Amino acid sequence: MTEVAQEKTGLGNYFVANYPPFSFWKPAHLSAAQAVLQAPPKPETPLGLYLHIPFCRKRCKFCYFRVYTDKNARDVETYLDALVKEVSLCARQPLVGGRPLKYVYFGGGTPSYLSATQLRGLMTRLQQVLPWTGAEEVTFECEPGTLQEHKLEALREMGVTRLSLGVENFDYNILEYNGRAHHTEEIYRAYGWARHLGFDQINIDLIAGMVGETWDNWRDCVRKTLELAPESVTIYQMELPYNTVFSRELKMVGQDEPTTMGSIADWPTKRAWVDYAFTQMTAAGYEISSAYTLVKNKARTRFVYRDSLWRGADMFGTGVASFGHLNGVHLQNVDTWEEYIARLERDELPLNRALPVTPHQLLIREMILQLKTGHLERTYFQNKFGVNILDEFAEPFQHLADEGFLTLSPEGVDLTRAGLLQIDRHLPLFFEPEHITTRYT
Repeated sequence: MTEVAQEKTGLGNYFVANYPPFSFWKPAHLSAAQAVLQAPPKPETPLGLYLHIPFCRKRCKFCYFRVYTDKNARDVETYLDALVKEVSLCARQPLVGGRPLKYVYFGGGTPSYLSATQLRGLMTRLQQVLPWTGAEEVTFECEPGTLQEHKLEALREMGVTRLSLGVENFDYNILEYNGRAHHTEEIYRAYGWARHLGFDQINIDLIAGMVGETWDNWRDCVRKTLELAPESVTIYQMELPYNTVFSRELKMVGQDEPTTMGSIADWPTKRAWVDYAFTQMTAAGYEISSAYTLVKNKARTRFVYRDSLWRGADMFGTGVASFGHLNGVHLQNVDTWEEYIARLERDELPLNRALPVTPHQLLIREMILQLKTGHLERTYFQNKFGVNILDEFAEPFQHLADEGFLTLSPEGVDLTRAGLLQIDRHLPLFFEPEHITTRYT
C-alpha cells in the first residue's frame, strides 16, 4: 500500500489495544485459561476488574463494541444477575489469592444507562463478593444524556472516583449524524451536576475526525473543553473497524465517497487536530499523559486502570464479549447474549477463546503499550524481563529515530510529538513476524 493510501481513513483497526492480535485468540486454548485460574497469582501482580454494561439508547455509527439497544427492563435485570454471578465465580478462583482489587472499571455500552436503583443494587451485590473499598480507582463511563443528579449521587456514594463523560463533540449536528444519543445542552447539565457533587476526577472524551468535523468546529470543541476545565481529557482519532455502521455503508471514506455531511478526515488532518488540542491545552496548564490523554496535574491525576494494564496487571474481564488477562493468558468471553446468559445459568464461566502468551510476547505487549505514554525506561524491562530493549529492538527503534518519531538514550526511549500523534500505526514494527501482516481482530 502506498504512503498516500495509508493516510486515508480506510476500513480496519488502527488503535492497538493488546498483543498478540485478537485474531490469534482461539477456543482451542481454553484449557490454558482454565489452568491459570486454578494457579496461585504471581507475587506483586495487581488485580483489576472490568465490567461490561452493554446497553445503549442508540448505537453510534462508529461503534464496534458489543452493545444492545433493544433490551427491556426484564432483560436488563437478567443480565445484571448474570454479571453478578460471573464476578462471584471469578472471586472463587485460586488465582485471586486473597488479592484486593487495585482498580475497577465500568465500561460499555453505556453503564449510565442503568437507573440509580439498578446501580445501587448491582454495586451492593458486587461489593459483597469482590469488594473494592480499598481500590485506588473506580472508573465509570457515562453518556451525558442518561445522567440525572440523583444517579450521580448514587455513583458517588458507591465509591466511583473517576467519571468519564463521553462528550465526543459539542456540535448538535455532528453528534446527531454520527449516532450519538446525547445533545449539547445535556453535556453542560451533566458536567455541572458532577462538578457540584465533587467527584475526584472528571474526564471528558473527545473524538477528532467525526463525520462532519471541520477546523472551526474542532477549535470550538477544544475551547469549550478548556472552559469546563476537567481533571483530564482523552482524545481519540476516529477509526472505522469493520463491524461499524459507517464501515458497512462505505467501502472507503475520505476519498471520492462523501457522506451527507462530508468525508471523514484523513490521518494527517486528524493528527493536526490532536496536535492543536495538545498545544492549546498544555498552554493552559495541562500535561500530556499519553498519546490520547492530558491531565491537569500528573502528580494528582492518574489513570490507574491504564497504567496497571500496561504494566502487566491481571484483570478479570466480565460481561458479554469482554477481554481479560490473567497470569500470562489472554481471555475473552462468549460474544452473544444467549450464550452468555446460558453459561452463567449453568454456573459456568462464559469463556470463549484464549491465548497463552510467551515471555517474549509479554515483553512486546508491555513495551508497545507503554510506548503510548511517550516514554520507555530501559531498566524497567531489564529488571522485569532480563532484556535490554535497546538491543533487542535496535532496528525498529533506529528506524523510528531516523524518521524523527523518537529519540534514543542509554536510559530509554522518548517519543517526539510527531511520534506520539501516530504511534499506533508504527507499533507493528515490534510485532513477531507471524503477527505483522495478519488481521488485528
